[in-house]
Amino acid sequence: MTDTAALRRRAVALGAEAERKVAQALQSDGWCIRSRNWRGGGGELDLVAEKAGCIRFVEVKARSSGDLSGLESVGPAKQRKLSRAAEAWLCDWSGPFVEASFTVVLVQGDVFHWIDNAFDGA
Repeated sequence: MTDTAALRRRAVALGAEAERKVAQALQSDGWCIRSRNWRGGGGELDLVAEKAGCIRFVEVKARSSGDLSGLESVGPAKQRKLSRAAEAWLCDWSGPFVEASFTVVLVQGDVFHWIDNAFDGA
């Protein structure tokens, strides 16, 4: 096993744990997790949550302490990819909704930095 492979596995595990924590926080706040790691439309949605007809496409970024660079990692190309995936997810969604938006959550251990309406889905 190479160091690169070990680092990659550690990063994947860190990301999965961050997604689990964010999903748990959303559920504690009354949100229903409709999808996890959903793939379609040429992209992947970490979490899709719904509450009272509001859909949140949640991009989770696990970061080490002091590193708040997660929002910059969701640049224009990533936003387009997420937007296409969200459109595909909505085409499959059979339930009603009143709004949909993107949220980015930067996770540093047990500290969450929520950025609601992170971008407009353009």
